[in-house]
Amino acid sequence: MDVNPVLVEVERSGFVESRHRGAAVGIAADGTVAVRAGEPEAAIFPRSANKPMQAVAMLRCGLDLDDELLALASGSHSGEDFHVEGAEKILAGAGLVADDLRCPQSWPIDLEAQQAVARQGGGPSRMRMNCSGKHAAMLATCVAAGWPTGTYLDPGHPLQEAVREVVEELAGEPVAAVGVDGCGAPLFAVSTAGVARAFRALVLAGPGTPERRVADAMRTHPQWTSGTRREERQLMDAVPGLLVKCGAEGVDAFAYSDGRAGAVKIDDGAMRARTPVTVALLRSLGVDEPGLAELATVEVRGGDGVVGSVRPAPGAF
Repeated sequence: MDVNPVLVEVERSGFVESRHRGAAVGIAADGTVAVRAGEPEAAIFPRSANKPMQAVAMLRCGLDLDDELLALASGSHSGEDFHVEGAEKILAGAGLVADDLRCPQSWPIDLEAQQAVARQGGGPSRMRMNCSGKHAAMLATCVAAGWPTGTYLDPGHPLQEAVREVVEELAGEPVAAVGVDGCGAPLFAVSTAGVARAFRALVLAGPGTPERRVADAMRTHPQWTSGTRREERQLMDAVPGLLVKCGAEGVDAFAYSDGRAGAVKIDDGAMRARTPVTVALLRSLGVDEPGLAELATVEVRGGDGVVGSVRPAPGAF
C-alpha cells in the first residue's frame, strides 16, 4: 500500500513542526466520490464511529428509546451528570442496574465533570465511561429480545451478530477483521470509504426507519451524542442537517441531509487532526456555514498566546 499523504500540518511560530498523514474520502450528493486522499479503501477500525450502526441494529432488534436516550446510545458521551442519568434511565427501563454494565470504569471526558466528581470525593466509574449509554442500550436490547445479558459482549452473541450484519449492509462491504474496542465491545473493521457510505445511508433512509431515527436523534440532540463542550456538538450546531461522529485513533465521519458524506482516518491516531480535515472535506463538498470557521483549525499555544495552528496541509484537498 502506498504511503498516505500529509493531510494536516502543525505550525508553530511560522515553522511546521509536525505532520499527520491519513486517508480521507468525500462523497457527493449523487453518491459519486468527489474528493479522496490516500487509500480510503483500506480497512480500518472505525472505533466509536461504528456506534450509529450499532444503534441501528439495536432498534431493529427491539430497543425502544426516546430520541434523547437514542442519541446517548449512539454516541460517546462526556460523562456529565445528565449523561449518567440517561444511562441509568435506560438500565432502569429494562430492570437492570449499573453493575450489569461490562464497560470499564473511567473518569468523565469532560474536564468540568471530572473536577466536579473529584470535589465530591468520587472517582472513575462505569456510568461515567463514555460508552455507558451504548452498553446500557445493548443490555436493554437483550432484555427486549429475550437474549442473555451476561454474555452481551461476546462476538457470537445474537446482538453482536446483528450489529455485524448492519455494519456490512450499510458500509456496502464485508467486515475485514474483528477486534475488541476500548469499551470491551466487538469492533468490526471496514474501510474509511465504507464508513462514509454507512453515514450516507443513515441520513438518506426514509423517515421513521431505524437508520433515520438514529441520524435524526443524533442531529437533534448532539449534546447527548457527545457533550456540552465537544467539537461534534459544535459541528452539528454550526451546520443544520449535519450528522457527525468521531472515533478514537483519529477517525471522523459525517453526512449531510442531502447525501453528501465523508470520513477520515489519521494514520498516527492524532485526535487533534480530525476536525480540521472534516471541515476541509465539508468545504470541498460545498458545505461551508459561517460557524465552521472557528473549527477549521486548532490553536497552538506558546506561553499565554496563540503562536500557530493545526491546519489542513496545503493542497491536501
